Formats: sequence, structure tokens, C-alpha cells
Amino acid sequence: MSEVDTLKEIRMVDLKTQYENIKTEIDEAIQNVIDNTAFINGPQVKTFADNLASYLHVNHVVPCANGTDALQIALMALDLQPGDEVITVPYSFISTAEVTNLLKLKPVFVEINKATYTIDVSKIEAAITEKTKCVIPVHLFGQPADMEPLMEIAKKHNLYVVEDTAQALGAEYRFSDGTTKSVGTIGNIGTTSFFPSKVLGCYGDGGALITNDVELAETSKMICHHGSKVKYYHKIVGVNSRLDTIQAAILDVKLKYLDKYYKARIKVAHYYDEALKDIEQIELPCKVAYGNHIFHQYSLTIKENRDELKEFLQNENIPTMIYFPVPFHLQDAFQQYGYKMGDFPISEYLAEHTLSLPIHTEMDEEQLGFISEKVKEFFK
Repeated sequence: MSEVDTLKEIRMVDLKTQYENIKTEIDEAIQNVIDNTAFINGPQVKTFADNLASYLHVNHVVPCANGTDALQIALMALDLQPGDEVITVPYSFISTAEVTNLLKLKPVFVEINKATYTIDVSKIEAAITEKTKCVIPVHLFGQPADMEPLMEIAKKHNLYVVEDTAQALGAEYRFSDGTTKSVGTIGNIGTTSFFPSKVLGCYGDGGALITNDVELAETSKMICHHGSKVKYYHKIVGVNSRLDTIQAAILDVKLKYLDKYYKARIKVAHYYDEALKDIEQIELPCKVAYGNHIFHQYSLTIKENRDELKEFLQNENIPTMIYFPVPFHLQDAFQQYGYKMGDFPISEYLAEHTLSLPIHTEMDEEQLGFISEKVKEFFK
């Protein structure tokens, strides 16, 4: 029997094996919710929120229905008004620009850094106008954005900072004085997603807001619950956005394993780094001095023949992903803002040259060796 015949199926994310490894705890947590029948706002929701706040060393975690809702609720809690401008990146998942649009705010795009995939802080000030009220840095692929200089700019111009932490929850940012903070806890408010493929993922949809500001926390809670603190009494106009109790119970179990999951992903990334470092046609993921990359994705820049490599690997039963193939400024949904091809050349280049390899907590060296050898084989 050949090596390929004995190789465990390679997946981008192996949620089944992850579940099997903690099955007893997960099943018990779910059964407890069913037995108590508190399916909405059950005690497990508060327990999970408190435990996550403790893990992140932040004062408040406000659970909600998903990461997109978290972004919208954050902007609503800041009381931004129609026409206010929000600076963010053109290369990410659509939620950041989408919720800005839905609230009749104006997204203003700032180019990303080619090495880190995060906002190029040196370009922010040139995009600030008298209408600018907020900056949304995205901690993409597990890599923290450079928050210290960004916060200095925000303070100088009296801007809010909403951190999109959906792909980097638990990553830490290191300040120039040596202190560290979890991403999502540095700006005015952070947001995250518990989509199943995230490092901390539930078995459906889920999200949360993260803040040290008690007023923002209380306002966010009201917005999540139809604008009310007391049922049927509505102080403001809100939405219906709740993390259901079963998902909270699942997340509370998985939170105990979060450090283990990060270490597993970093180990996978290190294996890839060593195996692929001599291939001239590939740029490996950058690891910055100011933070730790937790590798929600392992994304390579393929200098040429990206699509051909993807097809070659697919034929070898190796899944890969092209995330964000069209930057926001070229999406039909945002043509009203007048952006055009060439406005953000780095984002455009990475959209055409980035390829993400399988990475998850359950990968073994046999799988990693097979993937790496096939990548090297393509470039021989």
C-alpha cells in the first residue's frame, strides 16, 4: 500500500476530528443546555462571556449572533451618523465595508502592507478628512495590525478605533515598552466571530464585542437586545442579535483548549516555513516583531502561476483557498465611491497571488510532508 493510500484525508479545516477529541465534554455541555431548556440567554452565555473576558484580560465581552453583527453593533454603539467616514482596508472579508454601508456611513479605503496583509499605518493620515470618525483595522489571517502607531494617529485626530479581530482572537500585540495586550482590547471596542472555522469556533454562528469601556459595553448590550435593558422598555433602537445558549456552552468548552489550538497552528506554520523556505517563487508569511501570528490561515504569496499551483494541488487531493479574490474597491457593491483598478495596487496584487494552504489543529506530519513535497514538486 502506498503512502497516498494510507494518508488521512486532507481538509482545510478538520472540525470532525477536533470534535471527536473533545466529544465527551462537548456532548455533556450541549445536553446540559437541553436538560435545562434555557435556549436563549441561558446561564452558559454569561459564563462564557466572563471566561473569555478573563482570558483576554478585558473588562467586558458582549456576545452576539455573529461577527458581522458585532461590527454593526460596534459602529451603532459609537453613535456614528450618516455621512461620517470610516477608514478601513480594501482587502479582507466584506463585513467591514458592508456594515459601514448599511449604516449609511462612507467607507474610505487605505492600502495594506504587502508583507503583513494588515493596514499600512503610514497611509492613514492622508485619508483623514473632517468627516472621518473611525478606523477599523483588520487583524488578518491571524496577524496583528500595527496598533501602537495607529492608536497615536487616532488620538491625535480624535478618532474611534474598532478592531476587527475575527481572524486573530487571542493574538497579542507587543508595545514598544515591552507590554502586551490581546488584539481586540486595544482600541475603543473590538469585534470577533465564532464561525466554525475560526480558531475559537462554535457549531453555528456566533460573535462578540470586546471593550474596557463600561458605557460602550452597556450600549452594545442594549443594541443586541432590541435597544432595551428591561424587556419591553426600549431606550434606543437596536437589533436582535444573540449568541444562543448551546453555542455559548460549546465555546466555553473550546476556550479551555484555545492555547493548545494556537500552539498546534503555529507548529504547522513552522513546518511549512522550513519545508518551503527555499522555493524562490514563494513568499512565506511575515512574522512581525510587534506581535504573534496565530495562523488562522497560512497564506503564501505565489509570484507566478498561482492558479496553476492550485489546480495541481487539487488534482493531488490537497485543498487550498483563494481568500478575497476581488478587493472591495473593485466590487460591484462599492462602485458608487468612484474607486478604480490601480487605486490599491498591493491589494490587487495579493488578490491575484495569494494562496492559503490547509492549516488546522489536527494536522499530522504525514499530511504536512505530503503537501510540502507536492508544492516543491510543482516548482521544480
